[in-house]
Amino acid sequence: MTCYETLFVVKPTLTDEETAAQIAKIKDIVAKNGGELLATNDMGMRKLAYPVEKNDRGYYTVLFYKAEGTLINELERNLKINEEVIKFLTVKYTKQKELTQFNKLVTSANKKAEPAPEATPVVEEAPVAEVAAEKTEA
Repeated sequence: MTCYETLFVVKPTLTDEETAAQIAKIKDIVAKNGGELLATNDMGMRKLAYPVEKNDRGYYTVLFYKAEGTLINELERNLKINEEVIKFLTVKYTKQKELTQFNKLVTSANKKAEPAPEATPVVEEAPVAEVAAEKTEA
């Protein structure tokens, strides 16, 4: 299996639910065609370098996955006919240096996706004896 990265841009006019549905639809295409999804990087709403279909902004998402070459044809066919996707790009990683960078990208995308551990507030309590002594002196 070969390592791939697919970046696609969804129209900014969609609601959050519709955007999430479009991303899930594309992830399903990867899964149904034998691809192994390694990481997803939702980059969010960003300004485009130039207007595309009269849009100045778009919702960027990057998928990192391993798959056979036949999956790419099916995935790109679906991206082309999807009216909500305004741009996409697929990159194939083959050389050792490229694969090293691919693994770094997957690791960083997975770190971003993990929720940060919530810090529990530290409450310092005074010993009971000191509190009792303060009350008697007053």
